[in-house]
Amino acid sequence: QVQLVESGGGLVQAGGSLRLSCAASGRTVSAYVMGWFRQAPGKEREFVAGISWSGGSPNYADSVKGRFTISRDIAKSTVYLQMNSLKPDDTAVYYCAARPYLPSNDALRYNYWGQGTQVTVSS
Repeated sequence: QVQLVESGGGLVQAGGSLRLSCAASGRTVSAYVMGWFRQAPGKEREFVAGISWSGGSPNYADSVKGRFTISRDIAKSTVYLQMNSLKPDDTAVYYCAARPYLPSNDALRYNYWGQGTQVTVSS
């Protein structure tokens, strides 16, 4: 199994920045695709960003494109989500997830999930 451990969530003012981290362990993840999802109260879980461990084909939801950047550190088996110009609409629980080989923006296709971390954007 793959374990995913998130960190970096918190409270930030509108216009501010946060960087979320998700460290993977338990198996080699070199062939995995990582995704970030978020879920706000009363809303469906939505795709935010995704990347392969090789760094290929990063992709973003339109709502975050140009503001968020997904990246990874292969040596540390860690994926990051740099969030800039945060808006109140970005407030949600953010989850990292993993699946083997093939990229997807469908949460149902991901096998492994982190515990979620709360991001709250005020004002």
